[in-house]
Amino acid sequence: MAKVQTTCPRCRQPILVEIQQLFDMNTDPTAKQKLLGRTVNVAHCQNCGYEGMIASPIVYHDPAKELLLTFFPPDMGLPVTEQEKQIGPLIKQVVDSLPNEKRKGYLFQPQTMLTYQTLIDRVLEADGITKEMMEAQQKRVGLIQRLLSTQNAEERISLIKAEESIIDGNFFAILSTLIESTIMQGDDKGSQILAGLQKELLENTKIGQDLLTQNKESQAAVKALQEASKGGLTREKLLDLILDAKSENTLGTLVSLARGGLDYQFFQILSERIEKADDDTRQPLIDLRDKLLTLTRQIDEEVQKRLQAGSDLLEELLKSEKIEEAIQQRLPELDDYFSQAIQMEFEKARKAGDLARIEKIQKVISVLEKASAPPPEIDLIQKLIDTNSEEDREKLLAENESLVNDDFLKAFNSIIAEGESRKQSPELLEALRSAYKSALRYSMMKNLKAQA
Repeated sequence: MAKVQTTCPRCRQPILVEIQQLFDMNTDPTAKQKLLGRTVNVAHCQNCGYEGMIASPIVYHDPAKELLLTFFPPDMGLPVTEQEKQIGPLIKQVVDSLPNEKRKGYLFQPQTMLTYQTLIDRVLEADGITKEMMEAQQKRVGLIQRLLSTQNAEERISLIKAEESIIDGNFFAILSTLIESTIMQGDDKGSQILAGLQKELLENTKIGQDLLTQNKESQAAVKALQEASKGGLTREKLLDLILDAKSENTLGTLVSLARGGLDYQFFQILSERIEKADDDTRQPLIDLRDKLLTLTRQIDEEVQKRLQAGSDLLEELLKSEKIEEAIQQRLPELDDYFSQAIQMEFEKARKAGDLARIEKIQKVISVLEKASAPPPEIDLIQKLIDTNSEEDREKLLAENESLVNDDFLKAFNSIIAEGESRKQSPELLEALRSAYKSALRYSMMKNLKAQA
């Protein structure tokens, strides 16, 4: 993005703003995220504190959806001929970045968006997100804000009851995201307030009570599997657990957790029970077998789909001229299935003796290991809680003296507070508190020496 000097809309003082006019999914996979997140073309004035978007021409391109959109802010007050002069080079840049075989008719008929919001709506519409869906999402967010601003518990519950029609799975998903975000930011008070609101919503809505029931059923299924595994989990034991499942949710949990045990031998055992069953119990067993076959097929199809997506993403990264930069842009998409895809492709390349491909895959692995490594402060905290000797702790702190400062102690304290709020194991909390005391003591001694 280019830095452009402009004037603050409020105080008219000169400011520098990073401006991005072209959002091309063909060359930048994060382009849509930047546009929808409204994180670009934003002015921050140090003089008066103004923060807001700066009017700028925009071209958005998504070749996968054959979408080429243009937006020219009306408040810039430029004639059409001048607008075309500014938009034209951006469209040319889009076309030039595509190989000849991918240059299709839509590139020569860009759609003009009259407002910035219309531009956003059109991008979302292409993803299957309708205006009605966006409005529903805004209502959910608005309700969360209203609930947070309502201090009286009785009034809050009355509001929950009145608006229960929009409190659904998506509503709880938004709330969970907000809780995770506040925890990541170290906002303990904010996360506790949101968690308290979540508890009220779970207890005072039908969907909340259903979610609580499902959660209890899932926990019970996990516990039952753990108990059965203590003496060795056999296929016969697994079948007995499945036969005892009292709900679809319990059955689904058992199947998803123990998918590896539902193999040919498992279904052979089930078929034998069907053959030995009397007329009254045979049909329910047959129905169960059909249901289990359907569930396992759905799980396998989903796994295969995600593995293929991981493999496709790996191929895309391997073709990139700047692998490290490409990986950084796609980090949020790199999950366990991507890791499995790497292992599978590495093994294929090894068997084929493809040294060039092996080298590229190893480079991807190296970049991932570097990106997933914990920050040095977190690594130091982990080493401190793994060390019981006070002498060894002092040695560790001395070796990492530059890290031991007020920010380090604040982060350490936040980790302890989060552990307490999540009711983590007493042993872990005690280890954290003990290590924190050592770090605090070392920091105080360091400060005293500096003042001497």
